Amino acid sequence: MPDAQEGLFAAVDALLEEAAGTLPPPGERVRLRESGSLTQAQVAKALRVRRETVADWEAARKEPRPPKRAAYIRLLEGLAARHPVPEPTAVPTPPPASEVHPALSAAPSSPAAAEPAEGVAAPVAPSRPRRAVEPSQAPHRPAGRTTGTTAVAKKDAPKRPTKAAPKRPAPVPADVDPRFGNGPLGVLDGDGSLYCVGGLVLDCPATTLPALVEWTLAEAKLGAPRLHKSGKDSDPLIVLTAGAAELLGLPATLEDRRGLRLPEDHKAVKQLTKADWKLTRRGFGPWARIYRSADGGRRRCVQLAVLPWGALDARSWGDTGQLPPAEVAAVLGTYATRVLTPRGSTAVCGLELMSALRPPTRAVRDETTGSWVSGPLPGSLTEPVDPAPPEAPMEHPVVAARYPRFHERTPEEALDEEAYDWFRPLTDEECTQGYTHAVGIDVNMAFAAAANRLNVGLGPATHVRAPAFDPKLPGSWLVDLSHLDLDPRLPSPFTPRGDRPEGPAWYSTSTVAYALELGARVRPVEAYVRHEHGAYLDPWYARLRDAYLETMADLGVTTGMSDEEFLAAMAHHKDADAGRAAVLSAVKSTVKGGIGKLRERPQSARHPYGEGWPALQRPTWSPHIRAELIGKARTNMHRKMTKLASVGRYPVAVLSDCAVYVSRGPSPLDFLPYTPEGKPLPGGFRLGVNPGMVKHEGTQDFLWLASMIEDEQLNPARHIKGTDAVADGE
Repeated sequence: MPDAQEGLFAAVDALLEEAAGTLPPPGERVRLRESGSLTQAQVAKALRVRRETVADWEAARKEPRPPKRAAYIRLLEGLAARHPVPEPTAVPTPPPASEVHPALSAAPSSPAAAEPAEGVAAPVAPSRPRRAVEPSQAPHRPAGRTTGTTAVAKKDAPKRPTKAAPKRPAPVPADVDPRFGNGPLGVLDGDGSLYCVGGLVLDCPATTLPALVEWTLAEAKLGAPRLHKSGKDSDPLIVLTAGAAELLGLPATLEDRRGLRLPEDHKAVKQLTKADWKLTRRGFGPWARIYRSADGGRRRCVQLAVLPWGALDARSWGDTGQLPPAEVAAVLGTYATRVLTPRGSTAVCGLELMSALRPPTRAVRDETTGSWVSGPLPGSLTEPVDPAPPEAPMEHPVVAARYPRFHERTPEEALDEEAYDWFRPLTDEECTQGYTHAVGIDVNMAFAAAANRLNVGLGPATHVRAPAFDPKLPGSWLVDLSHLDLDPRLPSPFTPRGDRPEGPAWYSTSTVAYALELGARVRPVEAYVRHEHGAYLDPWYARLRDAYLETMADLGVTTGMSDEEFLAAMAHHKDADAGRAAVLSAVKSTVKGGIGKLRERPQSARHPYGEGWPALQRPTWSPHIRAELIGKARTNMHRKMTKLASVGRYPVAVLSDCAVYVSRGPSPLDFLPYTPEGKPLPGGFRLGVNPGMVKHEGTQDFLWLASMIEDEQLNPARHIKGTDAVADGE
């Protein structure tokens, strides 16, 4: 009888556990944890779950189950008691930016884009009332809206029906900065409707560019708070459709196809100049930044994106530029929330995100005068520095000073850390063992994963002779690794083409450290090392990783899936939501483009050889960081391929982060090795959505593979999907 009673009590306790409390909304879960200065890892350790599980709970991708649920609710309730939701208060006026942090008062970073003295602002017509629509419904199209590439002429457009003003302004959520109550951006159509995030539609009265800028800064309540306390708030972004561009007097296309900007004598540019607005050095192009000097610490800058001029590159954004305005706002708004407000191409955004998360300077108090001045922020790239000669591209002044113009540098003169482009002939065994398919697997966010906890140089390089190699010291090392004898069925980890080195060559620290791991004798001849270093890219990686995983979850691919479930979900994930698929493409392009911008070369075909170019003036122009990261990604790839080779699986081709293997079936499950317990081979490739794990890239038949290698002499990894991976932006 007592045992039966105890069983009943246990059942009741289980019910109470199941019904224990109600979880707060996802955003509040994050706020409570951050208010208590707790990390996801700390919460995960206390509740004995993985950090990814806590992230899923906070994003509402999964709900905690008993007994973890009650413990999680208890934690949140305790945090809520200590950190209640603050009452909305007026935002205090910040001190003048010029006194606190000069970096906060300057709109463009380019020295050539110095701002003029503040002029008299033109009067702005009062805004019309805003109207809200349900996010799940298509916004109502007012009369006179353009639906194609040509706007209805204003004089022929029928009058729009009068809309009643709302009785009271919509309340701003407690976790939203009231300065940016209408979101980070808006998409302006030809009838004056400004489509914002969340289905909100504002009526914009502006019909000229100066009036649009004035209205945006005065009334639109657009923008986003800074990502770092020493950084800058994101300026409001106004995206112009073809109809809006025509309404504002902009041409349908840009005649200057090389410079991609309006001429300085264009009417629209003259209007801005007359109203004392300034353009950055890149002028008025697909992405234009219009600004005045800061006023009392308040930035006065608006970013424009002109859709008919190709502001949204299809290689990164898909067909986003052709979508209705409300859908464009939804796609860009999601990207802005998860990454940052777009400021140009995804490559520009990738670089800007680095500076937004780790600003170069911060406000510090001058001990002599007691005033606030700008000082370097520890752990950031704080000022431009010259690269070491082996790290610099051929056009750089430090290279031009050493070699004649058309000199081809050897491996002993130039660092060549690039991604793999390798394939090999098929062996007799592979041709006779009954393989029927070639299957490609692709590493998710391979270069982002390589950035995680990567130690990179933050200051100038120091040249040393015959140094002892230090794997904790980032830099470039001249060392001979040709003596290392590796399996010819694997690419060499030391060269992009997979060939064995022929003598001394320059390598990044990541590559030389891997050579030690493989048992090489490492005796550097010389090196350029950076004693100031740190994990600069960690917050950049974390934000892009979270944006990637959250977007993949939107598309039905989540962590914790079985291999079969994951492959099935990935087969159709881009069909689930075209808008979310565009966000995913943009996030991935942000990673690769941002890394490429670290070594941006001259953009003008007329650039004088041996002279500097604008990118060199950025602290983030850091080719050594790009080399370190790519070297780490390539050696990570080789490490996993070596693990598979230990059980007899050898790649036949590799392109960047894609490897092709022969298989007896069309699926990765047909060749990836597993332990007797059914687990993926430790240290090898593992299917899954997380960065560093792999997905199915494509499958072709074995005869196609043999023809591609033997007859056409082409890398099968480039075409395993049936298209050219490089041409597709992979």
